[in-house]
Amino acid sequence: MEDSTKLVSEKEVRNTWLRFYLTAEMAISFERLQALGFCSSLVPILTKFYPKEEDLKKALKRHLVFYNSEAVFGGAPIIGIIIALEEQKASDEPIGDDVITGLKTGLMGPLAGIGDSINWATLKPIIFSLGASLSAGGNPIGAFVLLLLPVIQLLTGARLSVEGYKLGRASIRDILNSGRINKLLNGASTLGLLMMGALSSTYVDLSTPLEFSFGEVNEAFILQDILDGIVPGLLPLLAVLGIYWWLNKKNQNMIIIVLLILAISLLGAITGIL
Repeated sequence: MEDSTKLVSEKEVRNTWLRFYLTAEMAISFERLQALGFCSSLVPILTKFYPKEEDLKKALKRHLVFYNSEAVFGGAPIIGIIIALEEQKASDEPIGDDVITGLKTGLMGPLAGIGDSINWATLKPIIFSLGASLSAGGNPIGAFVLLLLPVIQLLTGARLSVEGYKLGRASIRDILNSGRINKLLNGASTLGLLMMGALSSTYVDLSTPLEFSFGEVNEAFILQDILDGIVPGLLPLLAVLGIYWWLNKKNQNMIIIVLLILAISLLGAITGIL
């Protein structure tokens, strides 16, 4: 018997993911990254779920918060799960906004790591190497071999979006009733924080060239070596914690933060401190 609460078809789920796949990188901003693409891809679904204008506004605002993930192995199952959650919420299930937002943001980091490893670190080098080898040998097929990557991504993403939707619909009631949703959110959030910490230490590059000499016969003290001896990567850590403190204690104005970082960087480069 068909579930009476089912408001969308699998085709609509696949089409929603396809819109995200095609638009995820079109409206990138440092403040929200892929949020606009994610939200716009859900517009037809949300319009169907929430005929009342006020409910639709709340749903759109819910999906305009920061979001960034790999589009296939990350974006596809998340899209499916979020559609299932929104469908249940529209059917008067006791699902809060924080559950939807928390699950989405908690999963985006771990799933992005899987997707980046498979798509960009494995499939792309293999397929592009094959295409380059064929092209170097004068085989025109080499130019078309590159199309294997988007074809594989489209087939995989379409499947994963539907699987995410089925998983979300089948398990959401049990998860809510058992309280496992809190464990899932905590686990996903913890894993996401670990990944953000690893990314911060990798991509935030901050050091100082300052040296102090005490007498001509004594070896100079290199400040960066001393800091690394205390805590490796101390300056990048302090920079990340300072920005985090600013976002929590002050107005969350990303433009001011970017300009402040630029000003400090220029001042440090001019004075030779950083």
